[in-house]
Amino acid sequence: MRLVLLAVFALLVGCSANIDEQSTKATEIERTAQLLKVGENAPFKNLQSALLEAKQQLNNNQAVTIELAEGKYYLDSTLILGSEFSGTEQFPFVIKGAAGKKVVISGGKPLMLNWQPYDDNIYQAKVNQGEFSSLFLEGKRQPLARYPNFDSEVVIFNGYAADAVSPERVVTWTNPEGGYVHALHEARWGDMHYLITGVNPDHSLELEGGYQNNRRSPMHLKYRFVENIFSELDTPGEWFLDKKTQTVYFYPPQGTDIHSANIEVSHLDNLIEMRGTENNPVKNIQIQGIKFQHTQPTFMQTKEPLLRSDWAIYRGGAVIIDGAENVSLKDSEFHMLGGNAIFISNYNRNIIISGNHIHDIGASAVSFVGSPKAVRSPSFEYHEFVPEAELDFEVGPKTNDYPSQSLVYNNLIHDIGLVEKQVVGVQLSMAADITVSHNSIYRVPRAGINVSEGTWGGHIIEFNDVFDTVLETGDHGAFNSWGRDRFWHPDRAEMDRLAAKYPQMFLLDAIRPTILRNNRFQCDHGWDIDLDDGSSNYQITNNLMLSGGLKLREGFKRIATNNIILNNSFHPHVWFEGSQDVVEHNILLSGHKPILNNHWGTSVNHNFFVNESDLQAAQALGLDEQSNYGDPQFVNPEQGNYQVKESSAALAVGFKNFPMDQFGVMTPELKALAEQPAIRPLYLNSTQGQSGQKYALLGATLKSVETLGEQSALGISDIAGAMVLSVDKGSKMDLSGLQTGDVVLQVLDTQFGGADEIISAADLLASYQSRKWRGVLEVVISRNQQQQTISINLID
Repeated sequence: MRLVLLAVFALLVGCSANIDEQSTKATEIERTAQLLKVGENAPFKNLQSALLEAKQQLNNNQAVTIELAEGKYYLDSTLILGSEFSGTEQFPFVIKGAAGKKVVISGGKPLMLNWQPYDDNIYQAKVNQGEFSSLFLEGKRQPLARYPNFDSEVVIFNGYAADAVSPERVVTWTNPEGGYVHALHEARWGDMHYLITGVNPDHSLELEGGYQNNRRSPMHLKYRFVENIFSELDTPGEWFLDKKTQTVYFYPPQGTDIHSANIEVSHLDNLIEMRGTENNPVKNIQIQGIKFQHTQPTFMQTKEPLLRSDWAIYRGGAVIIDGAENVSLKDSEFHMLGGNAIFISNYNRNIIISGNHIHDIGASAVSFVGSPKAVRSPSFEYHEFVPEAELDFEVGPKTNDYPSQSLVYNNLIHDIGLVEKQVVGVQLSMAADITVSHNSIYRVPRAGINVSEGTWGGHIIEFNDVFDTVLETGDHGAFNSWGRDRFWHPDRAEMDRLAAKYPQMFLLDAIRPTILRNNRFQCDHGWDIDLDDGSSNYQITNNLMLSGGLKLREGFKRIATNNIILNNSFHPHVWFEGSQDVVEHNILLSGHKPILNNHWGTSVNHNFFVNESDLQAAQALGLDEQSNYGDPQFVNPEQGNYQVKESSAALAVGFKNFPMDQFGVMTPELKALAEQPAIRPLYLNSTQGQSGQKYALLGATLKSVETLGEQSALGISDIAGAMVLSVDKGSKMDLSGLQTGDVVLQVLDTQFGGADEIISAADLLASYQSRKWRGVLEVVISRNQQQQTISINLID
């Protein structure tokens, strides 16, 4: 009967026998959808065997779902899904964990070892698992033997030491070859890693590496450590693998029964790879409800430079998607990984990353990175450039070999970059039209969201909650971008010439605007929004900036309207003439903070300040003619609601309220797990000039020097400065050497010269907010009628 009906249908619509066959197959798919169950008591015992069956069924045009029962699935090798695993739009190929069950795919192996004492503290055992570089005890990562020892209370590298590679230290090591040196970039623009290949006669190290940062530099003199050195195995939790003798050494934590303990080691870099091409893509695959664990650290493979950014990358991760269409990865967990979590590489369309919890991993969470072959006139290192006569002046990409039309939605991302520091929650590079929405991202060593260059714009960054950022590095932002595209040149004079000659050249690459709207950003060690070198064609509206302010450097057509900047302000750096920039209708709790700025774009006006002096300073620059000042009248700042009341004068300059309760993840499950940024006192508000007001900063309580009696008692020349009333023991101020009774007189500008004169405690707070991104605050104090300079370390 079914065939008769189909024949009648074909005759009625004039279809060919070909369409007849397709209709028949579609009906058969509905009837013969395959559910392949995997588990100890299921038809398939492992995922690999189920995939073999799935491929056969998919090739027979059947709908296939693989369902994994509760349990941990150790992979012997990376799972490769080519185009032969493609489903259809109506019937995608699904790999999922059983509903409500804990399903783990692991790149590790459990070790069953015969432990024997090596000395009073350390055990040893022979292994036959090959090389591995991560060891987990009862599910917790254990540190490789290292100096200095791992300390969870130290933010940078969990411990660092200037003498980590000193000859005096090296001489105490036996056979350090195979060890690693980890260091921050000299300017703290990310990190570098080195393999120890030998020791020189002077006891300096022979090293290979350092290519992980595209802005090459010597390693930082202070922020560095060494690991995988047997001679440094000296504290509970540390371990070491002697690859030559295949012997593992372990100093178990106190209370561990080493003979019955669950010990796992990593052995795979990547767990699942989808590999297709633009002409033969992987299509219509869904992965959901799975926990991914135990990949190897891949820092020595991080060496491919991105376009003139500070970045180098490794195109790998627990899940790699390369050459795919209509793929989703959702409601999964990525945990205890050595490298990246999710990497979307080269040609990809309609990729959805949603509902995932990504935490405690070695590198980046979600990366969209296209192929440099799609870029016209690419340059790869900061100082590189293509001469004007050789530039390709065509608009947009050369090929389609880049990610586009994709979504990163409702993901909880935190505690990433445990190994590498030039990492990010969401990375966009050589990509277009990516929406990043309703993600919560925090406790990261660098940016939460990064746009690596202007190619090719069209991104929407909205309703994200990004805080506790740039914790281990510097000169960066919670949101960071660069725009070192075709118009950009390392010689500013040449770039000015190009900009004047080709005023719309920035649109060759940034062909559509990138939109930042309705986000909450916070960065204590940089800017909340940092549009760095050349970032162009941005629309920035309805963002709440909690700490670091807004920086716009060296770009074109940045439209920043209706934002709230708390405890900070707007930082315009070295603008172009004719930049087309607009900064209007914003609430600013401090005055503008320009650096080397002689041009002011199309409009900086209709803004709302809290202090008359800040407005007057802006108007002295020829700005903010129709701006105003006063108390913004926030509705409930103690609870994080910075909407303004109906009586607020900010509304008269064009500011409009926007929602304060829609930042970050949306689902109840992730909301219950997600943390919130700290709500801090408003240092710079309309009451800051009140007599006797006390301020808190970095563990010190301060007030302004306000009376002749205070001046006399302190032995200073003027009624000016911020006097220290108390210092909390162990605070940053205490560790810097600041004492009760000191008076802060100046904050030095070590980069550009000069100093901020501290007339009041509010001035010190303003200077701190302006300069904290450098990681160190150099201040001149008066103590016992003598001036001296002290350094306040802001980051550890």
